[in-house]
Amino acid sequence: MLKKILITGATGFTGKNLIKKLLEKGYHVKVLVRKPNNELKKLNVEISHGDIINKDEVENAVKGCDAVIHLAAAWQNYKVPANYYYKVNVKGTKNLLDASLKFNVKKFVHCSTGGVLGHISKPPANENCPYNPGDVYQVTKMEGEKLALKYSKERKLNVSVIRPAPIYGIGDQRILKLFKQIKKGRFFMLGKGNICYHLVNVDDLVNGFMLALEKKESEGQVYIIGGNECPTLNELVKILAKVLDVDIKIIHLPFWPVYFISFLCELICKPLGINPFIFRRRVDWFRKNRSFDISKAKKEIGYKPKISLEEGLRITAEWYKENGWL
Repeated sequence: MLKKILITGATGFTGKNLIKKLLEKGYHVKVLVRKPNNELKKLNVEISHGDIINKDEVENAVKGCDAVIHLAAAWQNYKVPANYYYKVNVKGTKNLLDASLKFNVKKFVHCSTGGVLGHISKPPANENCPYNPGDVYQVTKMEGEKLALKYSKERKLNVSVIRPAPIYGIGDQRILKLFKQIKKGRFFMLGKGNICYHLVNVDDLVNGFMLALEKKESEGQVYIIGGNECPTLNELVKILAKVLDVDIKIIHLPFWPVYFISFLCELICKPLGINPFIFRRRVDWFRKNRSFDISKAKKEIGYKPKISLEEGLRITAEWYKENGWL
């Protein structure tokens, strides 16, 4: 029986929500964090200080744990070189896998991303679709996922991989800009707006992680976790406008000129260590299809998204307003 769970990425959006769920269910939670965190200190968790790229610190954290849920990752940051992504997303994952083998961890749940599939030319994509990463983050997340599956197959570590769709919900700030733009009553859409953008509410995602942790059927498997609905960008903007009670005007602009400007902006800003005000990854949001088939998780581990997209976005908007962000 699993009792003590180590969480990496505990200070992140998903990590905080997952910790609360684990504590509710009576698990002993241990977290590996680089810096002291007052929010975590208030929770009934065991804190281990360290970095996943440091083997000794990882071993100290993993020792005595029954399971590991690995959420930590290097994400979009133009102030760090490309090799930093490899250190965190690949080497850091290997350190955790090696320590899990050394200390006989019974379950390892690895958080990947739907982004390892890149642009989905024939939606919806399932777990059998080929890898198609589009940037260094997605490439290194792919390598980390492959490594975890290799340890499952060749070294008999009980591994499950979760690929979340883009995440939103109470506490998240990544899609706050989208809310703010739509609240103004007009939205500049690059291209036709007919590509899909599949989201998952953080509460549904947490349930997906819990199922992967607790269900025997998840061993050695990869699961895409998303919501029940997959709107086009045009549809998503209209849902958000409804949630915010605004009349929206969608203004369509050509994609490629803006993409070229974003490329030039990166070219200038990166050598200076400055985050560009516009970059290709953000512009690609208007071009790349993200539409997923979640039937495998439903069938094999009983995953059932409970929050409709409109309800989830409404609750998120209310939270933004309560906190003075919207």
